[in-house]
Amino acid sequence: MSAAHDPTSTVSIPHTRSSVGTARRALVRDLRAAGMAVPVIEDSVLVLSELVSNAVKHAAPLPGGDISVRWAIGRDSVHLEITDGGGPTVPRVESPTASALGGRGLDIVRTVCTGWGVTEGPDRVTVWADLPRQVTAISRRAMQAAGCH
Repeated sequence: MSAAHDPTSTVSIPHTRSSVGTARRALVRDLRAAGMAVPVIEDSVLVLSELVSNAVKHAAPLPGGDISVRWAIGRDSVHLEITDGGGPTVPRVESPTASALGGRGLDIVRTVCTGWGVTEGPDRVTVWADLPRQVTAISRRAMQAAGCH
């Protein structure tokens, strides 16, 4: 995804809930260093948190017990990738009931991002997402309309 000049970082984190914060802090550090606007940082952290949380909750770790978290800061976008050992199902957007306590995370990802998807490989699954470097009023209104923000 990223061109040779795009700043790219990869961190390996333990397959535990507490690792979500570790990944968030590293991403925030890099996005601030790249001069990203606060709304872009917030949206990127939201998406990263959702994808890492899903990997911990629904998937096995990679061999060695970790999850790989990667991001590339491009001219027009922030690209995120979370790679785990896969699970019994492939990540997909759900349609939870209004009273359901979960199941909205990938809908938020779909709403905030310009694209997202899943790449399956031998003994691993990568969920990726692309966020625009500019957050528009339209994307904010769409999230509010979806009840996501």
